[in-house]
Amino acid sequence: MPEFGDLKQLEEKIGYCFQDKALLKQAVTHSSFSNEQRINKLKNYERLEFLGDAVLELISSKFFFMENPEMSEGQMTKLRSSMVCELALAYCARDIELGKYLLLGKGEDATGGRMRESIISDVMEAIIGALFLDGGFEAAENFVLKFILSDLENKQLFYDSKTILQEKIQKLGKELTYHLIEETGPDHDKQFTVEACIDGTPFTKGCGRNKKSAEQNAAYEALMKWEK
Repeated sequence: MPEFGDLKQLEEKIGYCFQDKALLKQAVTHSSFSNEQRINKLKNYERLEFLGDAVLELISSKFFFMENPEMSEGQMTKLRSSMVCELALAYCARDIELGKYLLLGKGEDATGGRMRESIISDVMEAIIGALFLDGGFEAAENFVLKFILSDLENKQLFYDSKTILQEKIQKLGKELTYHLIEETGPDHDKQFTVEACIDGTPFTKGCGRNKKSAEQNAAYEALMKWEK
């Protein structure tokens, strides 16, 4: 279970030292953990997530507006939506191993909460909110630019992999299908393996904690294989 020593490691990883350490601890505290504390109940991340979501929208809007002077409002909205959605934030959270710093209740921890996309994406937003309160807009913006709005070309390829692959296959006049070939693990911690098939022939495999994630990984692997 993370204590302040571990959170110091998280501070080093994100390159920011909190003046108010309680803000960072709140940002990584899930309601399941705070509910288990009968004495000195900790605040959870939900309010910080609310704030962080708004700050992230402003930072990303500013970024896409400045970086794409010829892009229409509709195009920027679509791009922003794909780059800061739950799946995208979870991808970025895994990059910094955010899951291992979470304070979770025993039940939530036992059922795979540390890797659950809905939780780690929320915590990313909570950290943005905490940074905004502790260090102002600049601190939050630095974090977003470094850990979320970086390497966008490769990230966008991953996020849009199913659509991009579908378009490539259609241009060839072929059919793309996905087939679930394996499902392992207990109900609370499933692992799915999916095959991407072209005209019925297996091309690549992908794994994930749900079918959608597995399909996306299979599509991304197919695009990487295509490029090679």
